[in-house]
Amino acid sequence: MRDLRDAVRPVDELFELVADAQLVLLGEATHGTHEFYAIRAALTRRLISERGFRGVAVEADWPAAARANRFVQGTDGDGDAEAALGGFVRFPRWMWRNDLIVDLIEWLRAHGHGAGFYGLDLYSLRESMTAVVEYLDQIDPAAAARARRRYGCFDDLDDQAYGHATAGGEKEPCEDAVVAQLDELRERAAELAQRDGRLPPDAHFAARQNARLAAGAERYYRMMFRGRASTWNLRDTHMADTLDALREHLGGAGIVVWAHNSHVGDARATSMGADRGELNLGQLTRERHGEAVRIVGFTTHTGTVTAASDWDAPARRRRVRPSLPGSLERLLHDASIDRGVLDLRGGVLRDERLQRMIGVIYRPDSERYSHYLTARAGEQFDALVHVDETTALEPLDRLPQLDGRPDTFPSGM
Repeated sequence: MRDLRDAVRPVDELFELVADAQLVLLGEATHGTHEFYAIRAALTRRLISERGFRGVAVEADWPAAARANRFVQGTDGDGDAEAALGGFVRFPRWMWRNDLIVDLIEWLRAHGHGAGFYGLDLYSLRESMTAVVEYLDQIDPAAAARARRRYGCFDDLDDQAYGHATAGGEKEPCEDAVVAQLDELRERAAELAQRDGRLPPDAHFAARQNARLAAGAERYYRMMFRGRASTWNLRDTHMADTLDALREHLGGAGIVVWAHNSHVGDARATSMGADRGELNLGQLTRERHGEAVRIVGFTTHTGTVTAASDWDAPARRRRVRPSLPGSLERLLHDASIDRGVLDLRGGVLRDERLQRMIGVIYRPDSERYSHYLTARAGEQFDALVHVDETTALEPLDRLPQLDGRPDTFPSGM
């Protein structure tokens, strides 16, 4: 315990541990903890202002983040930051519609030196198809008509209904249609970019990413009834590919990533990879970019969290049970680490332990099954931030009071 306590440094020193990287991946042990957001926001500001980072890439839908980014760049009509977050309408809204994100995008607009706010995820099939058509409507009505015909393949089915219908053989897949649309945007990239002079400078890049997302989301929803590993791997590969495309678009500038520990912590050091065959964003980014990458994990022992009890259920402040004996979090708690960061590159925390993962759903009654995996933190992350007792994130859409009702389901990440 003494060696562990001696290795702890103040959280402010996290900047020195990551400042020489070009891709800084910042995790979180939950999707609803105030301290995790606040620490990541403070570090992000420093990376932008002191190291010239140009992008904040988050575990969020591309179209919703693009609206926030238009506010950041001053190219949209939203009157304030809260309105600019209005694109985040799907569950879980609180992840991005909260006071700390309002503060961050206001800062980016005022002091961010052109740095943008971008989404990495692939859930927004409908929104992305709509964005492609709206872009083409402004510069090439004939191309917009072709896009409408292609995307009309989905009829009136929502995302999951489309996946169910194709899995059951009731509908032919729309894969050819979305790939054809993506191919057209790629092949006509130079021509279309010349036509959109009155649009924001990155309008064509955003449209192309929406077409990529539609192709990825079509495959994701078509595969979702075939098992977790296949859809998880597709999703994280999409996020890694989007990060690479974004970095190329930004001329190789530094990017800071915000996502759950389960996405940024190298899957090869976890039971996700060993037992379930899952890869993730952190693993792929390390494999592709090596020493240019720093991965930071975040942990907590107890406190409160904003989470739901089921998918699409209302968010509530939930009490986080004390971490289980034998877990990484209990080890840090027993070492009397209240708040600090550990540099893991020197061989610290290489043994395998339980590690808690709370997503947008928290089910404490099935805590061991729902929220723990095994991992070697010293291989999973380059640095680890521990805040022993944390508090719930405060959404813009106000929460009910603390909810003590029992839960029984797995978490969503």
